[in-house]
Amino acid sequence: MKTVFLDLDGTLTDAGQGILNSVSYALEKMGYAPFDGDGSWMVGPPLWDSFRVLGIPESRLDDAVQYYRDRYADIGWLENSLYCGVLAELSIMKARGYQLCITTSKHNTYARKITKHFGISDFMDHEFGSESDGTRADKTTLIKYALTQSNANVEKSIMVGDRHYDIVGAQNNGLPSVGVAYGYGGHQELEKAGATKIISRPADLSTAISAVLE
Repeated sequence: MKTVFLDLDGTLTDAGQGILNSVSYALEKMGYAPFDGDGSWMVGPPLWDSFRVLGIPESRLDDAVQYYRDRYADIGWLENSLYCGVLAELSIMKARGYQLCITTSKHNTYARKITKHFGISDFMDHEFGSESDGTRADKTTLIKYALTQSNANVEKSIMVGDRHYDIVGAQNNGLPSVGVAYGYGGHQELEKAGATKIISRPADLSTAISAVLE
């Protein structure tokens, strides 16, 4: 069976607003100024990494993540939108007999609320995310875990995502990848990371995946 591992934020949904608003909330709760500027770099990496870049000391990282989650669990996850055409593409892939798996650095609980809300979960065989303490937030570790848990054949699997974390994680596990330039990484980042194929529209997802897998 062919298996497609799919990132969530920036690949199936546009999650930027909820993430950035929740980061600003966390910063303010900790006595810092809210984030101001281009925060697209914060969509994709583990939260701990983003807060490190923002200058939060190691001893307070867990507090920052918890404040973020307080807001995200309440309203942030709803500040999200499904990319146009995504469900139709997932339907095509299911009709081709592919095993589909969400593979996101986002906390399991929030990821599943989002996939259920938008109807994504209807097409998924498995949904893999990180744990509360950050376990499996790293894409290389997460994809390795997902491969094992889904009984996927490495030679018949592919990773799809919008950031270099997705592409590098795929490479580290021996998988080809499709980079989606409509997300938050952009064509240059994905090309530099070594994506097998890069697309610019959600409507090209199933075609690109089939081209690589078949």
